[in-house]
Amino acid sequence: MNNFAVLPRVKGYRFPRAIISYAVWAYHRFNLSTADVEDLLAERGITVSREAIRLWVNRFGRHFAKCIRRDRPRPNDKWHMDEVVITIRGKKQWLWRAIDA
Repeated sequence: MNNFAVLPRVKGYRFPRAIISYAVWAYHRFNLSTADVEDLLAERGITVSREAIRLWVNRFGRHFAKCIRRDRPRPNDKWHMDEVVITIRGKKQWLWRAIDA
């Protein structure tokens, strides 16, 4: 994801890009409500209304959601079998498990 902290303020917005990007990122990444994001920002001393967060999410959210989806690992159809031999009470036991690539 881009580093918005070094970029200037977004034209027409009171808060810097770092705060807006953090709020939108937290909303999408952790599936939080606007009230939860408002509480996260309040813990850091930033007073923002839920309506402002909702407007930020509507305006910038698509880009953040696309970046988060892009960075997630893709499912793969290759599997490997893992075998472990352990001894329990002097008797050998074989443990098998399937591991996704």
